[in-house]
Amino acid sequence: MLIGYARVSTARQGQSLDTQREALVNAGCDPKRIYEDVISGTNWNRPGLDDALAYMRSDDTLVVTRLDRLGRNLAETVNTIADLAERDINVRVLEPALDTSRPADKVVVNVMASLAEWERDLLVQRTREGVAHARAEGRVAGPKPKLSMEQKQQAAKLVDSGESVASVARTFNVSRQTIYRALHEVKE
Repeated sequence: MLIGYARVSTARQGQSLDTQREALVNAGCDPKRIYEDVISGTNWNRPGLDDALAYMRSDDTLVVTRLDRLGRNLAETVNTIADLAERDINVRVLEPALDTSRPADKVVVNVMASLAEWERDLLVQRTREGVAHARAEGRVAGPKPKLSMEQKQQAAKLVDSGESVASVARTFNVSRQTIYRALHEVKE
């Protein structure tokens, strides 16, 4: 029996979920046996996939539209495929066409999963390097300061002269918390 599994990361990708469901039905999956999750691939807890795996029996095939729908990284994908293989359950990927019932496709699936994880690791590494480079140049991640140092000093003078924090915040069109932070920074 062909069992389908579809996953999207966010509810806003509903159309993509419909597209996956349609592709799985076209591949021969029973519409009543298509399991779905709307959850990030980084989340280990995927009830739809768990239900699909619990339902499956020997000689069934789990069908996914793309390999990245099945696992969030190489280890999870390979472990899922290996666990299914031990239960005599195959995995079929629609794009590109792969089927673990064919020995050559098992190798391709592992290579593709490795490349996907490598690409993700490179992205994480580049992001870290970019943040480190920005910090080295004195740039800080996050929103730009609402007040310049001169404005912070002026706000501190106003508060010291008896103005309320709320009044000073309205003057500078910022929150009271911003004024409290400015007062703290000026005193340091």
